[in-house]
Amino acid sequence: MRHGCFLATLTLAIATLTGCYAPDGGFMPGSGRGYTYQSTSMSPLTISVTDTRTEEAFFVMELPPGKQLTFNFLQGGGDDPVYTPDRMIYAVWDNGTAMGHLDNQITCPPASCRRINVDIRKAPVWPEPDPAVRLRTDQEADRPAYATPKGGTMPDPKKKNYDN
Repeated sequence: MRHGCFLATLTLAIATLTGCYAPDGGFMPGSGRGYTYQSTSMSPLTISVTDTRTEEAFFVMELPPGKQLTFNFLQGGGDDPVYTPDRMIYAVWDNGTAMGHLDNQITCPPASCRRINVDIRKAPVWPEPDPAVRLRTDQEADRPAYATPKGGTMPDPKKKNYDN
């Protein structure tokens, strides 16, 4: 019985310590657990973090549709003990990514001197088309060989065909 209680307690402790990034805060939302903003075609976001002492943005990112910005602030480790004593770590991932390593960082003002601004750009903004997917048209030159009067071999039905 003791062993089972210990494992349950350990599992709960690990679950609360590991980072889960989600726009709603994840499993246990809190102010120190990081921030996640998702950009979509109908709601393209620009995220900026401003130093309230100077009202200048020290970080600005226009997120493309389908991407999310996840960031967190770490106390200490900055390059100036007064103006930028803290660090901001961040990463840009595909929307819906809940776990990962925040592998970029910049120094930033202390918590009492920073503000997060979220602006929605003019919509819709469509993502770049995937070059691997060929656009299908009704032009004879764009038809596969088997669909022309000249004829050709049919594609293998077991393979995925990404022609639209």
